Amino acid sequence: MDVRILHCSNLLENYYTCINEKVAGFSNRAPQKGDLIYLVVKVGKVSYCGARFILDEITDYRPWKDGDKYIHSLSINDIEFCTPFDVSILSEVGGKYWGIKFMQGSKPIKELRAIGLLDNAFSSQKIPDQHIFSIDFEEEPLEEEIIISEKEAERIVKAIPDAKIRIMGTFQTINFQNETDKLRGLEVLVNDNFYHLFPQFPKEKTILIPENRLFKTKGKKNNGANIQGIRTIPDGLLIRFSKSAKTPFQINLIEYECYGEKKTRASDKSYYLNSQIIPQLMRFASAFSIITDDKTRESTINEWVDKTIDYINGEEQLSTKMISWVKELNPSIKERSIDRECEKLLIQAFKFNVKVLLIIDELSTEQKETIRNVIRSFKLVTGDSVQFEGHVIKLVQRLSQTDHESEYALTVQ
Repeated sequence: MDVRILHCSNLLENYYTCINEKVAGFSNRAPQKGDLIYLVVKVGKVSYCGARFILDEITDYRPWKDGDKYIHSLSINDIEFCTPFDVSILSEVGGKYWGIKFMQGSKPIKELRAIGLLDNAFSSQKIPDQHIFSIDFEEEPLEEEIIISEKEAERIVKAIPDAKIRIMGTFQTINFQNETDKLRGLEVLVNDNFYHLFPQFPKEKTILIPENRLFKTKGKKNNGANIQGIRTIPDGLLIRFSKSAKTPFQINLIEYECYGEKKTRASDKSYYLNSQIIPQLMRFASAFSIITDDKTRESTINEWVDKTIDYINGEEQLSTKMISWVKELNPSIKERSIDRECEKLLIQAFKFNVKVLLIIDELSTEQKETIRNVIRSFKLVTGDSVQFEGHVIKLVQRLSQTDHESEYALTVQ
């Protein structure tokens, strides 16, 4: 177990979201399950700690408004609260650059004295519920950008050698051939490396069905008419299990798209995004939304559930995994009831917990936000929205390898 500080900057809203939604987001993948986290937020000019917790499982849930910034998100357990204290007490151990030494990138705190200072300050001021700061986060000024001079940077690196990022090598970005090429296609390479690329989808908690012809929505053939009622086929299906969620199974409809070597001009990419990709994603969302009539929607769900169960039963490892999930939810369930329970949970997921997952080789922040807003306009029967998540995957080629122990690399676009 490592001890770390998660600093929310001056974003009180993010601080409260971490606590209320029981999730923590980080800008790097270093924090792991079991780490003890002190949650800090800047109010005025002082950084206060008012909560601590233990990290649990990796998740793809990022409820913050700027959630795309946090590439690593974990659920949290054992939340404790205290009367907020000024974390600058760490300067007693870390000196002038204590902030960089102990808070930059939520790095692990190795000095036992620093860990003791945090624990003593927290434990001596414990309170039963979270402290609500008097300042309204919507009225807070934006934090000023900190500019470090060259001489100051030299002093920092001298005092704290690990403050400087060490590069393992250099890499050049190259194009995928296209989406489906068997040697250099985005879909093929991502499917082969799915769980390495997306640790937020742990293999033991997910079932990936990478069959791009197995599922088809009900409706008319695509003749350029309205979105509703047009048939469409996703490139894959990902089922995620979360015991603590209201709907334990989540359905992720996967769409792979690739501009590749043929669509290189900005105008071509923009046209393809707006005329092909976004309408396709909308068709996925509409198939399970209340805008589709009940009979058609129910027919699609029942057919997809049957095909999902058939696929899983055809793979012993997947069948064993699904059964273990059901037993985790209901340890006393009888063997003869497991199949019926699997079917019930899958139907529930298709009705209440659907996400569209786009995996593509290029997507701007603005484009991602536009698509997210479009997809969220499709409502499920509960009134909740169909969710959207977009991931950009780049193919890079190594130019040089300089340090096998470092975690970072530089790519050339």
